Amino acid sequence: MISLVTMREIEAIFEILDRLGVSREAVVIPLRPASPGSVSRRPDGRFEIVVEAERALDDWLPEVEARLVEMGAGGGPTAGPPGGADRGSGRP
Repeated sequence: MISLVTMREIEAIFEILDRLGVSREAVVIPLRPASPGSVSRRPDGRFEIVVEAERALDDWLPEVEARLVEMGAGGGPTAGPPGGADRGSGRP
């Protein structure tokens, strides 16, 4: 069981995001894990990934990737929040 999300978990999630072409700016990863872990869309269009606290990370990550794909992730090399604007970058 983990009590705090560390760079190990974050880097593993970043590998999935990179593979799917999802901008890291389009994702929120809270530092407090939960059981069950979850993947959801926030009202601002970003994905929220709550790391699983009880299960082994390597067992849970395939579910994260599958859920992201189900939710429309993987739209290109820098897929970000819906609406076209990359928040905070000044780019359309």
